[in-house]
Amino acid sequence: MIYAANFKTNHTRKSTENYIEDLQRKLVDKNEEDRVFIFPPLTALDAYEGDFTIGAQNAYPVESGAYTGEVGVEQLAEFNINTILIGHSERRDILGESQEVVAKKFAFFKEQGFEIIYCIGESLEIREQGLEAVMEHLVSQFEGIDTTYENFMVAYEPIWAIGTGRTASVEEITMTHDALKKVVDKPLLYGGSVKGANIAQIAAIDNVDGVLVGGASLKTETFLELVLH
Repeated sequence: MIYAANFKTNHTRKSTENYIEDLQRKLVDKNEEDRVFIFPPLTALDAYEGDFTIGAQNAYPVESGAYTGEVGVEQLAEFNINTILIGHSERRDILGESQEVVAKKFAFFKEQGFEIIYCIGESLEIREQGLEAVMEHLVSQFEGIDTTYENFMVAYEPIWAIGTGRTASVEEITMTHDALKKVVDKPLLYGGSVKGANIAQIAAIDNVDGVLVGGASLKTETFLELVLH
């Protein structure tokens, strides 16, 4: 299983250091084959060492240059970071990243050899139209994406389940992941109000290869409930 913690705009450099120090002490109990990813805010990135991978929540598709407020590969390389989230619904819907922009980022970081967690998802309005409409929307989010790239995984996050406390049902996750596997044969993570109370049920679903976690990842104890379940 893959367990990815997305801090979003939470934690400081100091609290991230404390979190990682605490987490690393307890990761000795995790399954050896499981992978743990941590995506702190950009201001808290550092060359942390341990049984986990540190990634960037976002970066601009450049080495360096005149892009005020952005970070490029040069800044990430200082901390040996070559893992990135691309396409998260909050960047698409709140920050206005179009599919064209998302695809450009994917192509650039693919060329850099980055490990990419590529996020897709649908609104409640689309979900209520049925699986066919959901899949049509999800497939459109692969436009311009090289799905043959070996070093990426897909995170399916129904937007209506992110931070709402509402989790997609086992049936909804099963049907969606089964359909996605036929389109993109890559590791598939589920995201959307994953917590200790439902991790065993979600992890047991065929074609769920891991989870991308927001709120439950912000404290080591709640994130470890998932990793060590």
